Amino acid sequence: MFKGSIVALVTPFKNGSIDKGSLKRLIDFHVENGTDGIVIAGTTGESATLTFSEHEDLIKMAVEFADKRIPIIAGTGANATHEAIALTKSAEKAGADGSLQIVPYYNKPTQEGIYQHFRAIAEETSIPLILYNIPSRTGVDMLPETFARLYADFPNIIGIKEATGNVSRVSDMISLTNPDVVILSGDDALTLPMMAVGAKGVISVANNLIPRDIAQMCRLAFDGKFDEARRIHDRYWNLFKILFIETNPIPVKTAAYLMGLIDDIEMRLPLYFMSSENEEKLKTVLKDYGLIR
Repeated sequence: MFKGSIVALVTPFKNGSIDKGSLKRLIDFHVENGTDGIVIAGTTGESATLTFSEHEDLIKMAVEFADKRIPIIAGTGANATHEAIALTKSAEKAGADGSLQIVPYYNKPTQEGIYQHFRAIAEETSIPLILYNIPSRTGVDMLPETFARLYADFPNIIGIKEATGNVSRVSDMISLTNPDVVILSGDDALTLPMMAVGAKGVISVANNLIPRDIAQMCRLAFDGKFDEARRIHDRYWNLFKILFIETNPIPVKTAAYLMGLIDDIEMRLPLYFMSSENEEKLKTVLKDYGLIR
């Protein structure tokens, strides 16, 4: 089961291509710092701007570099069902440990359309599937009842990354399924509240920068040591907020570059560099935490 602190990994680019050297260093960094899993080619990994072949190559590289030291969860969702199936089959063949499947975006399917989309993927693949509900990106909300139906009908659908910003969704989905369902926070600011009511961890943006601390917070929460976990949550509250001062992953990728975790700040249009004003605010917060000088 996927649980704990899972990083939504940035995708490093250099001169228009995936930066393999930085990617390998990032994966080693997370292995060394206790991260529980890596999501590759997710939203934070700029999946929307990858070509199909790049998407497949990125997942293959991540699996190779991880070398079974840490689980790799491949972001293989799409707004076209046939494309999501093809990407998921490719990730499964490459040796990924799981797949993150975003609710189809832009199309705005009905709840039945969402069900049939994930049904088709589940029936065509055997890799564990974590669904991803983020209405602010997709334009449609997968309701708890739809998720519960999918979870009941397909054993390879094991959980959900929940990013509606509504903590009560955790309780809703547990009541409709069971306490073992894998519910993962999609928002660093809500990880601790969601774990307090039964979530199993987080797919984290901040983990790109402070993996050891996010992993420790999750472990403390699992152990019921919520006072200690809250101290970590409170300590990094300003970092959680500043990483969304502009559209994700612009701030976290900028921070990763400033910290020397990646060699280049390169992003792909339509994502663009931070405004100078916001970059200065980001630098101030990073300096406050001792992450840069």
